Amino acid sequence: MEKIIEATISIFSISAIRYFVLAGVPFALFYLLMPAKLGKFKIQQKPATKKDFIREVWHSMQSTLVFSIIAVALVFTPLYQYTRIYANINEFPIWYMGVALFLSLIIHDTYFYWMHRLLHHKKLFKLTHLVHHKSTNPSPWTSYSFHILEAITEGLVLVPIVILVPMHPLTILLFTVTGFIINVYGHLGYEIMPKWFRFTWAFEILNTSVHHNLHHSKFKGNYGLYFRIWDRMMGTEHSDYVKEYDRLQDQRFNQK
Repeated sequence: MEKIIEATISIFSISAIRYFVLAGVPFALFYLLMPAKLGKFKIQQKPATKKDFIREVWHSMQSTLVFSIIAVALVFTPLYQYTRIYANINEFPIWYMGVALFLSLIIHDTYFYWMHRLLHHKKLFKLTHLVHHKSTNPSPWTSYSFHILEAITEGLVLVPIVILVPMHPLTILLFTVTGFIINVYGHLGYEIMPKWFRFTWAFEILNTSVHHNLHHSKFKGNYGLYFRIWDRMMGTEHSDYVKEYDRLQDQRFNQK
């Protein structure tokens, strides 16, 4: 039991530091140091408040604790024997770690899309997901701002991933860091994709900050996490998404 407590404290501490660094650096850059210079990148012009930021950090720390407990349960308890986590890094070729990371992101996106739609059901929304949607104009601090019940639901995605995909602990770490960086970008409140991105195949597949920002401002549609695929297949992508993205591109690059 002592080992489990120590592992929980250790993973929570590392995850909390990661949250404050990976969310704090872009927050400092876009919201404190260069908000005027980067104004053209801002998706919603209305400012979020200090009260919003404090609420988001508080809920994010609760979520971080939940995620840490789930990780410890899968790695340091008898549940480990039901997973495909492997300790010897040479058990699979090093390049396989990239494959496992890619597969984990696909599983996560699919899990998130359907879980997210479920949380928008009227009987569940006020009970759980409303906490996240109090941030109608999200910032990097919003990334983990969940009701504790939603945090449990969010964190449980790790269960199907480690059951279905052989994962080294380092790959699990890469998955959590990669997912969080993309999450911060989705909640950034600014669109930073380069001008050429709009005219590539990647635009048709990948989400953008505008894509998820519309979900926060409109409350419905755009349920995907990393990709547009499920939203486009299920007809839940917001009808104004491309138009809104192009509007912001015009704003950023002074196009006619």
